[in-house]
Formats: sequence, structure tokens, C-alpha cells
Amino acid sequence: MTQQQFPDQSHSIWFEDTSIPTFEPLTEDITTDVVIVGGGITGITAAYLLSQQNIKVTLLEATSLLNGTTGHTTAKVTAQHEIIYQDLINKMGYNTARLYYEANTDALKLIEELVKNYQIDCDFEKQDAYLFSTSGEYKNKLEKEYQAYENLNIKGNLETEIPFNISIENALSMKNQAQFHPLKYLSHLVKLIQEKGGQFYEQTVAVDVEDAHGASVVVTRDGFRVKANYVLACSHFPFYEGTGLYSTRMYASRSYVLAVKANKPYPGGMYLSVDKPEHTIRKATYNGEEVYIIGGEDHKTGQGQGMMEHYKALKRFCNDIFTENEYEVLHRWSAQDLITLDKIPYVGAITKKRQNVLIATGYRKWGMTSGTNAAKLMSDMVLGEMNPYKDIFSPSRFSPDPSLKKFFMENIDMAKHLIKGKMEVPRTKIEDLEHDEGAVIRIDGERKGAYKDEEGQVHIVDTTCTHAGCEVNWNESERSWDCPCHGSRFSYTGEVLEGPAETPLQKHDFHMADDFKFNDKRSGY
Repeated sequence: MTQQQFPDQSHSIWFEDTSIPTFEPLTEDITTDVVIVGGGITGITAAYLLSQQNIKVTLLEATSLLNGTTGHTTAKVTAQHEIIYQDLINKMGYNTARLYYEANTDALKLIEELVKNYQIDCDFEKQDAYLFSTSGEYKNKLEKEYQAYENLNIKGNLETEIPFNISIENALSMKNQAQFHPLKYLSHLVKLIQEKGGQFYEQTVAVDVEDAHGASVVVTRDGFRVKANYVLACSHFPFYEGTGLYSTRMYASRSYVLAVKANKPYPGGMYLSVDKPEHTIRKATYNGEEVYIIGGEDHKTGQGQGMMEHYKALKRFCNDIFTENEYEVLHRWSAQDLITLDKIPYVGAITKKRQNVLIATGYRKWGMTSGTNAAKLMSDMVLGEMNPYKDIFSPSRFSPDPSLKKFFMENIDMAKHLIKGKMEVPRTKIEDLEHDEGAVIRIDGERKGAYKDEEGQVHIVDTTCTHAGCEVNWNESERSWDCPCHGSRFSYTGEVLEGPAETPLQKHDFHMADDFKFNDKRSGY
């Protein structure tokens, strides 16, 4: 088997063998019981739970169902969320740490129950999960995390080997976790929601929430209105922040994934290295064959080295696992996650005064259990039922340590990148661009972003992010403009790919771009 170059396009394997229903955009004003914004695991699971209780639900999706982080996950269904339990005990106490574990374990059980009850063919499989260290520093941290497992009565073992060609210091297992095919699972839930009368609208961008005498109205970019008793913001980054200031209370992180076909059978288990940069390993089924899912290399969105370098680093990690010519890369893709100040997601009322507008965000790369838990918590709040996890996930919680310190650190980082972007002097010129290349340029003294597509057409946008005014940077691996401050992402034509930005980047005068293309001999004109 010969190693190959990376695929030219970013494409998740989960889309390859899944039939996902499609829906028309919203074209009129409507009234419903609950309006859900966001068609990922949180929104769809919440819609399922509520529809089973004969609640009329309407789900709005800005692009297409499951096209966001849910469709680009590694799809581990686990309560082993890196090294976290010792940290939670130290900073928030035993009860919070135990409840966090129980919430995510209950989410795993809910997924398993639904798969079993509806006989969903989604490759659901129980696996032990492992954290492993390759350095003395993280060896000690895993030993302390194991102590936390014992204190919290979490089933796991401290071990000395994993079944890969990797030299490790130790490994910490968590028993009876799981993995699955997320899109096959959620596509089945969509059908169940439809059977209960649930409505779906794609290509429908929600931009605001207005009060309506005790109810709320979601306003779309096209001016249509959805009136409901409750609004559930399940759009990864909340499409509506209100006065919650969520963009100052989280940061965005991108990570990378390879689907790898190898000549050796997968040995079982799910694995995550805790040294920096982290790397994850699990198996999946692709076109009827077993493949390895290799991921990691996370970094703050819009910051750091060229994005393709992270894929190259993943391939070097593959070289550590497999011998030469033993594998080939089938697909590559990346995902974006949001990290809260204290590592616990925000789930619940957007502010103390807006109890009928609920949000779910900040899953920190663990969206399968976190999103399912969030859906159950929000549906219980709508139904008026008690939920034991309400307080620990409340967006209104506040802990001076570490929240206040991290609040200032994250916002100082934002200010640093805001200033850096404004001061940067681009040196690339449009005529220097190769086909399929993007760069920051300067036109008439102003910072612009230019991308020359494979046909030689140049697309020019203003690089000022429409959310908070930071300057976006070019991401060559996704052909996108990424904001280093709050993680907004835009296509090369300026359209919003990920929030918190709601408004596209301003397009530059295309007559000028046409003139450049006309004069560029390499474009063929």
C-alpha cells in the first residue's frame, strides 16, 4: 500500500454513506411551541425528545442539517473528556465533578437506549476509552487523574501499554464507553421527529430574538418570523447572545482529522494522547472496510502556522503508528469547537431574565455526550421537569477561580490579535497569487483578502470581521477566512461559515479584481 498526498478537498467520511433528508427554506411567518435553531446533535436530539411529548417543534438550520461540527466529529461517545476530573475536584468540588461524570454517562446511556429501541444501524459499539502519556509531566497528571477516578468511583485502570507502536509512560482507561456513526444515528431521529409533526427548514438563518408578550419571536435574515413559547439556541455558537457576552466567555479551537486505510487490523479501544499536541485514534467503517480515524493538532481558530501544517503533523503521527507504505490517507477534514472558561458547557437560560431563551454551547470537543446531555436538560426545562444537572451547566454560574482570571486572559489575547491585524503590512500582491491560493493584500492602503480560484478568477473581500472588527487570516486547508479573536469563519467569497459573525465580509469592487485577472498572464487571459 503506497502513501498518497492529502486529498485536495476537506471532506468528512460520515457524509459518504448517509442519506440525510433535505428541506426547503422558511418562506412565511409561523407559530410553534418551541423553535430550535441549529441542526446538529443538540438541536435534533432536543427536537426528538420534545416531539415525543407532543410538543410542536420547528427547527431552523442556517445551511443544511448536520453540516457543522456534528458532521465533522470523531464521534466518540464517552465521559472521558481528557484530563478533567482532578481539575474539577480541585476547583469546583467533588459534587460538581461527580455530576459532570453522571451527566455524560446518562447521555451515553440515552444514545444506547435509542439505538437499541429503534434498531438504528449506526455502527454503535462499546469500547474502552484510554488517555495515554508519552512524557513524565503527563505521566504524573494521569496518575492524579486516576486518583480522581477512584475518588469518584469511575471504573478504570492505570496501565503501562497500548496496542500501537508508540512508546508511552502510562495509560488511563475508562470502561464501557462507545463510538458510532453520528449522521446515521441522527438521520433516523429526524424521521422520527417528522412522524410526530416536527417541521424542518434549511437555508434559514436566524439573526435575532424579540419579545412578544411572554413569548419570543425568532427573526430570520430574510425577514420571516417564528413565534414560540421557547427558543432553543443549538447553533454551536449561540446565534443570539442577548446580554450574555458569550463571545467573551469562550474561545474557538480547530482540530484536524484523517481517515486512514491500513494493512493491519484495528486492535480495539479509543485513544487520546494527553501530551501537547493531543492526538486521537479510533476505528470506523468506510465502504464496508475498517479504517483508522486519526485526529488532533488543535489550536485557536485563525491563529498559528499554516493550517496544512497540522495535517502534515498528523501524517507524521501516522508514521509513528504504521510502518512505511502500510497505510494511505482516504479523507481529511477539520472541525471547530468552543471552549468555556471553566471547561464545562453552558446549557440553560441565556440570562437570568430570559428564562424562555435557552442556549447550549462550549462542548470542548466532546459534543456527542455534551450535546445529548444539553438536549435532555433543555427539553426538561421546557417541560417543567426537574433535572439534577441544571445548576452545574447553568450559563449564569460564576466561579472566581478560574473564570475571572481566564476571562481577562482570553480577552487580552483577543485585543492582542485585534491590534496585530490592524498593524500588519501585507507584502503579497494579487499578481503574485498562484491558482488556488489566497493571501492578505493591500489595495489603496486598505487591508483586503484575495483568493485566486482554479480558473484564475480573483475574489476579494474586506478582511475586517463583521463581529468585533478583528482582521481575519487565510486558512489554506479549508479555503476560508478565519478570525483569530472569536473564531468566526467566512468562505473565500465572504459568506459566513461559522459564528458568532452573522454578516458576510464586505466584497471588494469586482471591477478592480477583473482588471487584475485580465492583466495576469498566468490566468490565461
